Amino acid sequence: MDETFTFEKLPENVTELKALPEAAMDTPYKTAALAVAALCRYEADEGAMHEMLDHLKGPEPLSNMEKQFLKDRLAGKAYKSFSFFAGAAPENGYTPDKPYSITVSSNPYSFTTENWATVYVKSGGADSPRPVKLRKKPSTGQWFLNEIQCLSDIRLPAEADPWA
Repeated sequence: MDETFTFEKLPENVTELKALPEAAMDTPYKTAALAVAALCRYEADEGAMHEMLDHLKGPEPLSNMEKQFLKDRLAGKAYKSFSFFAGAAPENGYTPDKPYSITVSSNPYSFTTENWATVYVKSGGADSPRPVKLRKKPSTGQWFLNEIQCLSDIRLPAEADPWA
């Protein structure tokens, strides 16, 4: 199953994130889309990105280890987060089309454990979709971010690739 989400603009802080219709977080697809949108804030305001991800993680905020993981994956490579939006490709420096559109998909193995899900986002710089792991809180029915597994390296933007 695929669900596509469109954002006129990406959230710049937790208040803007909470105002989006997807902020109900009643499906793992919505939460995963919001997580990628939040990751796009890394270069402009790392603190705001952390606040948005803390909100999406629910009762377990980002650990110091997770913050370091994000820094390791995104420092000098902020284009990775934008690569998940429609139109972003190595040839255009991963500049997505506007409005921003992202498709989140599942497969037959996405929901094998009760209250857990692994959904996937496709990067314009990778050959296979990348996972995002989520956990449902039964008392609220909301899906919270558990692990951001989608940030492994992708093809370099064309302008940074000596072999392009």
